[in-house]
Amino acid sequence: MSKFARPVVTALAAGAALAAAADVLPSLGGRPARYPSSPQFRDGRFRNATALNWVPPGSVSEAAKDMLSGRRRRRPNGPVPSCPPPSRPEPRAAQADGLRVTWFGHASTLVELDGARLLVDPMWSDRASPSRVVGPRRLFALPHGLGDLPQVDAIILSHDHYDHLDRDTVRELARRQNAPFLVPLGVSAHLRRWGVPAERIIELDWHDATHIAGLRIVATPGRHFSGRAFVRNNTLWASWVLTGASHRLFYSGDTGYFDGFARIGTEYGPFDATLMQLGAYAPSWPDVHMTPEDAVAAHLDVGGGTLVPVHWGTFDLGPHGWSDPVDRARKEAAARGVHLVVPKPGERVDLADPPELDPWWEPLA
Repeated sequence: MSKFARPVVTALAAGAALAAAADVLPSLGGRPARYPSSPQFRDGRFRNATALNWVPPGSVSEAAKDMLSGRRRRRPNGPVPSCPPPSRPEPRAAQADGLRVTWFGHASTLVELDGARLLVDPMWSDRASPSRVVGPRRLFALPHGLGDLPQVDAIILSHDHYDHLDRDTVRELARRQNAPFLVPLGVSAHLRRWGVPAERIIELDWHDATHIAGLRIVATPGRHFSGRAFVRNNTLWASWVLTGASHRLFYSGDTGYFDGFARIGTEYGPFDATLMQLGAYAPSWPDVHMTPEDAVAAHLDVGGGTLVPVHWGTFDLGPHGWSDPVDRARKEAAARGVHLVVPKPGERVDLADPPELDPWWEPLA
């Protein structure tokens, strides 16, 4: 390289690095406080009640090889069917004693429970990543825009991983919606850095409850981890119990299977329906995400009625086939007498009168 070209290349590299930093750094979020009064916070970090078992590094590399091998179809083989947004939201009076969910992809779900509307783990960006350029990309288009959503009563976040907590989505929702954000301990630091007023954030520890729009909402335990940069577990993760006058719903959040589900069922159940995470699993991280069989077992542990799978089919996050989560869930649910409903993206499903299973994904597998 000539002495004249070197400064130009250096300047271009520096500019690229600065552009990458400008793209990524804001998405990392804020610096969470310490929570010594929380039973979950020990030795400077949040801890699981049942510790995670991390497998040897070699098995992680095997999972990476499996993801790159092409041995499994990792994306749908055609356009994924979806349902468009309604021309106008249904009046609240018409749904005062109902239970309906609309799945938008991954874990993002609108819950309509006894007259209240709750938006769960909204993630509307194209990539599950701090960057707009690299990282897992959506496998199908979003069925509804954020502007198509009705006004909601609360926005619930389970933890701070990028596929559940997205800066651009949070900022847009803070502008479009008036609802409070319900988050586990520590997650408020990210929201405040992105401009969400502190008075619109409610932080909860496990088993803490708040009351919104006639509902009792409780943060409950999960078995997972957190972190957006190089530091893990400086924010808490949670599952959620939503209780109305007539119906109850449980959302697992991201979690491995553990005996805490049975305790949640005893204390807060039974539930008319559950939203259960059942994708992005691997033998290399057995306690981080549930397998489909685990999800069915957890559903039964909490006393669930209808099971609605989430966290599948939207981003390529694990070494399994695209339809493997719902194929296996369908088989396990049938074997154990569990009613399974798999909505299309954007489809509004009445869980007070749940439909029969529609295997719409099969032609795409």
